[in-house]
Amino acid sequence: MAKRRKVGNLMALAVLSALVQRPMHPYEIARALTGWGKDQDMEIKWGSLYTVVRNMEKHGLIAEHESFREGRRPERTVYRITDEGRAEMVDWTRELVSTPMPETPRFRAGLSVLAALHPDEAATLLRRRLDLLEDTITTERDTLAQHTEQVPRLFLVESEYDLAMKEAEAAWIRGLLAEITSGVYPGLDGWRAFHETGELPVELIGLAEEKMSAD
Repeated sequence: MAKRRKVGNLMALAVLSALVQRPMHPYEIARALTGWGKDQDMEIKWGSLYTVVRNMEKHGLIAEHESFREGRRPERTVYRITDEGRAEMVDWTRELVSTPMPETPRFRAGLSVLAALHPDEAATLLRRRLDLLEDTITTERDTLAQHTEQVPRLFLVESEYDLAMKEAEAAWIRGLLAEITSGVYPGLDGWRAFHETGELPVELIGLAEEKMSAD
């Protein structure tokens, strides 16, 4: 089970990963995280950065290092990571790496209502997704190979994971497409009939009613 964090926004973890390098003010933190591609690794809403930083300071994860002013610009506060912040970063990383948590991709949501589409249209759209996915896989595989020559693999492991997940999704879509287009997908006739007659198969009606009565 995931722990309740003092500052639960994943941006806090990103901020800690920046400040462990050296003290920075929020603008520097944002530039560093963007440069490292952290906005691709976790959901980061830049508009909430200053709010997250203030909450982290409030809970002792970071502390003011120094404040300075350049010309007429507003005063800038440089923050440093605290011992408590270092401990939180390590503990949070351990949890994320070791403990599976339910995540709901948009693709899963679409698949959950796939019956709303005619099988032929579903196959066309899945094929389109597969084409785009395969293009992305090719690009990411080439990019990863180039980076591997310059960057230690330890700092590319999340890119390896992304690539592996996309390859697994592509393989699954190929299998699903093969079943639909060959006509062996279970319940395909009833799925087609629903779109051609507007009537749900009897077995699906019974299943839905059984589920509703059970609830």
